[in-house]
Amino acid sequence: MVSIETQSGQAQVQPAATNNGALRARRFGWIAVALTAAAIILGIVGARYFGWQLPSMGALRANATASIAVVIFAGTYLVIAIGKLPGYHLDRAGAALLGASLMVGSGVMSLDQAYRAIDFDTIALLLGMMIVVANLRLSGFFRLVNNWAVTRARHPLVLLTSIVLLAGALSAFLVNDTICLVMTPLVLDLVTRLKRDPIPYLLAIAMASNVGSTATITGNPQNMIIGGLSHIPYGTFAAALWPVAAVGLVLTALLIALVYRREFFTRERFSPVVADPVRYHGPLVLKSSLVTLAMVILFFAGQPVAKVAIVGGALLLFTRRVRPEKVYSEIDWTLLLMFVGLFIVVAGLEATVLTPEMVARIGELHLNSGSVLSLVTAGLSNLVSNVPAVLVLKPFVANLQDPTRAWLLVAMASTLAGNLTLVGSVANLIVAQRARRIGITLGFWAYFRVGAPLTMLTILFGTWWL
Repeated sequence: MVSIETQSGQAQVQPAATNNGALRARRFGWIAVALTAAAIILGIVGARYFGWQLPSMGALRANATASIAVVIFAGTYLVIAIGKLPGYHLDRAGAALLGASLMVGSGVMSLDQAYRAIDFDTIALLLGMMIVVANLRLSGFFRLVNNWAVTRARHPLVLLTSIVLLAGALSAFLVNDTICLVMTPLVLDLVTRLKRDPIPYLLAIAMASNVGSTATITGNPQNMIIGGLSHIPYGTFAAALWPVAAVGLVLTALLIALVYRREFFTRERFSPVVADPVRYHGPLVLKSSLVTLAMVILFFAGQPVAKVAIVGGALLLFTRRVRPEKVYSEIDWTLLLMFVGLFIVVAGLEATVLTPEMVARIGELHLNSGSVLSLVTAGLSNLVSNVPAVLVLKPFVANLQDPTRAWLLVAMASTLAGNLTLVGSVANLIVAQRARRIGITLGFWAYFRVGAPLTMLTILFGTWWL
């Protein structure tokens, strides 16, 4: 037994098991450090094997700054890959901030260089879209649209199709994570009252939101980063990728229906469902909808997406209807923090280690091939998550023969790769967590047996299309 002190100053007895747990956590922490060192060593050995001049053993010994940058980068991405440093309360956002601070504190970058590394267009775009989506959510817009669409279905297959199309269409223009957050409890309430198996409908929300968000720059965070880095016009981006999203939504509905044949291939029809009264604020619904529509029109008209998004978000803050604290609580500040940190960490590595010669040499490893680039992007996205994957690919994609096509391939593959496993994207985890709150478990295998073939088919089609 051990004694600990509570916040009130009173001593309490803590079982020895807790202490053992702390010891195990410390061991995991040391294991993480060892894995980081191993990753660095393997990277150096691999570099020497491929004949790259940096980072070679001699160069790393001679250039302490490059060595420090490699260590910071590897440590940051290791924590991002595992989600949290074992034994410590250091999450992905904290790891990105710590890595960025170490890049500056160790002299790898100056503070001015760190400021210049941040893509404020991407931050402004994401912040503006978060404010707009927050207003739509608080107004009751999503509840209205969801009830109108799904309560009119009279057959399981029609209900599935309605959910797929609704989640995909909303995610195409608004951030997909928010669509999952809003739609999951509404759909669960409906299918519970209808006494249907909730699992296939949960899969439809998660997978369709991932697929639908492929279509535009504002569909998900990684597309927003790509839009800022590539400067591809909103209309050009959508014209290239909306067919991939459309085919993906068809495949989503088809695969779910085939896997759950007993649920969907039936003559059974629903009795009319009376939707629960929806709480909404009419004037705010109208205002938020009009601002969103105006923003989409300006996006396609070629206006800078970051400027349009931040102005639209700011206009919605000018209101007597909603207290600003409610809107601010809806913003994912930790995601913005992670973006800022990762911009600096990647820039530090790029400036000290990724010389033009190395970037050109890596670019020769068949990354100009669409299939190879898609495979690398999908694999990296499932290893360290899609946003960090996009940022680490930035130096190499920008130097390919056709960077516009390459960026579109990265956007497509990094987004669709999120459907591979339950932990492949934040949207999937949101659906699983919201379902768990009411006692419904969305398991890994239940997700994988639909997600794996869907991921392969959609990425193959996307690669062929682009």
